[in-house]
Amino acid sequence: MKTFMAKKNEIEQKWLLVDADGAILGRMAARIAPILMGKNKPQYTSNVDVGDYVIVVNAKKVKLTGKKAQQKEYDYYTHHPGGHKYISFAEMMAKKPEKVIELAVRRMLPKNKIGREMLKKLKVYRGPEHDHQAQKPEKIELF
Repeated sequence: MKTFMAKKNEIEQKWLLVDADGAILGRMAARIAPILMGKNKPQYTSNVDVGDYVIVVNAKKVKLTGKKAQQKEYDYYTHHPGGHKYISFAEMMAKKPEKVIELAVRRMLPKNKIGREMLKKLKVYRGPEHDHQAQKPEKIELF
């Protein structure tokens, strides 16, 4: 029996729609990341991006468990002396709730070129509307 190796031009990628209304951030990200990688497909190949596109709507309604909503902080560096900055979860949700989901999923993907390509297939929107009706996304339940 031969081993199957997927090729870039033979892959059929679907568009999936996820509603983040009331979803827990980490659990949702842990289910989205394997879909972007293609690990839910039998033709998964680690060196080829075989994953599907994922559209996440209602990003502003995502939740955290326990005290994480008050304690969680995101940090970044401005590349200037003394430029290590912190932003709280509540402030990030007020300014950019899409970024919260993108960061959670990004940290669960491979840290290489193919991981960056996979992240481009994640589309996150603040509210219930999205710009991808033409792709006819299938609504899936992660929970």
